[in-house]
Amino acid sequence: MHLQAALMCAVASAFAPAHRASTTRASSTRVAALPTLAPADPSRVTVLPDADAVGKEVWRRIDEAGKKAVAERGTFSLAIPGGSVLKMLAGTAPEWAEDCMLAYVNHKCVSMDDAALATHAKARAGFLDAWDGVDVLTLGGSSDSLAEACRYAELLELATVQKLLLLAENPDSGECTPVFDMMVIGVGDDGHVGSLYPGRGEVTDDYSWVLPVDAKEPGGITLSMAVMRGASEVLVAACGVSEKYPQGKSDAMKRAIETEETLETFPAAGLRTVADYVFDEAAASKLTL
Repeated sequence: MHLQAALMCAVASAFAPAHRASTTRASSTRVAALPTLAPADPSRVTVLPDADAVGKEVWRRIDEAGKKAVAERGTFSLAIPGGSVLKMLAGTAPEWAEDCMLAYVNHKCVSMDDAALATHAKARAGFLDAWDGVDVLTLGGSSDSLAEACRYAELLELATVQKLLLLAENPDSGECTPVFDMMVIGVGDDGHVGSLYPGRGEVTDDYSWVLPVDAKEPGGITLSMAVMRGASEVLVAACGVSEKYPQGKSDAMKRAIETEETLETFPAAGLRTVADYVFDEAAASKLTL
């Protein structure tokens, strides 16, 4: 049974109500210390000539992770963002699709068929309809970010019950966190990852699995930093240039990897100890590797 259908059964049982509060909160109530974060290990940074090369490498790593997970466990759990990563996946049709559970790192609280705003609609148009049998965790389509975050947390928790996701103890909080086989993450110019923005309480919440975020209109949901960091493989990709940004996201990538930052000043820096990075030459141009 796919998780979307299984959830309809689960919410009528004692399981969902008993766990809802444990996996989602409206705001952070447990705030971690905010030390300055050490730079990332340069050996974890791969620099390629251009955006096309980055896209091919990202897909190669996803495909390898999918084959490995299915061979070892019979299932592959993958979380992706929107933006340029969707373009990197265009035209793919992996052999492991029917054994894949796909989640979104973050998503706006809109109708799932909203072609302009819904990452899910964009994913379907770009590649997802060719992933035969994939189990996609989608939102319910409402504008209520708290309700949608609770619902998404229930889907993740149900996935742990069905052994589609493993659980591991978060060393920072002592709480159990779902473990995705692979987490692909993009970084905004201001350092946001998913919808964890600098200067907001969500970024230091080390308790919740899924958080409602109303920093922008419409609101949305995001996986927490603990869930992002807890994946077996975390992959950060950045590439592309424009007239406005001739050096791409070079300033942001330097802050993400090298400069003195805390979780609060630049959330992407919180991934330094767990992420592998794939950049084009523009994005990496200000790094001192």
